[in-house]
Amino acid sequence: MKQNLSANIAVMCICIGVGPALAAANSVTEAADASAKVPPTVYQSPFSDYRAMGADLSTPWKDANDTVRSIGGWQAYAKEAAEAAKAAASKSRPATAPTPPAPSSTKPPARAVPPGTLPAPQHKHGG
Repeated sequence: MKQNLSANIAVMCICIGVGPALAAANSVTEAADASAKVPPTVYQSPFSDYRAMGADLSTPWKDANDTVRSIGGWQAYAKEAAEAAKAAASKSRPATAPTPPAPSSTKPPARAVPPGTLPAPQHKHGG
């Protein structure tokens, strides 16, 4: 009984491995047949659904330019942006200024380099 089970498993493994190979060989012979029916090729451009940016303008450009001119041109937009930035800055600014931290006594004070002196060059360029 044990031998039959092992033989059956071996035959199943062989069939599983040979089945796809037979199917592939069959499709190759069909592809080599010159009289086989082939569906027509259809070309669809990748740009067929393309829509140009700005194509959906609801206002003609001349009218938009006239509107900008009547409200003060680019300066009006710059003023709006400056006011919005000022309002945002005033909202995010704390009511009282924080106190600076006390100087650390473990760190030595930094030495200032005298004006007009440069540090020694670390390496030279050229030949």
